[in-house]
Amino acid sequence: MSLASRITLYSACAFSAAIIGFVHYKQYSDREKLHEGVVKDVERQQRRKIENLYMLQQQAELTKQLREIERQSAALNTQNE
Repeated sequence: MSLASRITLYSACAFSAAIIGFVHYKQYSDREKLHEGVVKDVERQQRRKIENLYMLQQQAELTKQLREIERQSAALNTQNE
């Protein structure tokens, strides 16, 4: 086998190995990015859940205050009549 054919063969093998390595690296990188997206979605859902619970508690407190004001107003109306 001549020197030129050996160089061509080895360079073709090295190039093929480099392409295969790059494809595997790219697949791994893409999987990691997809997984990060899922983790961010879960975190976002948890944050929304906490915010919704907080808003629900605030609404319950406001409802309680409104009922107390309405009760006091009704008591004053009955006293004035």
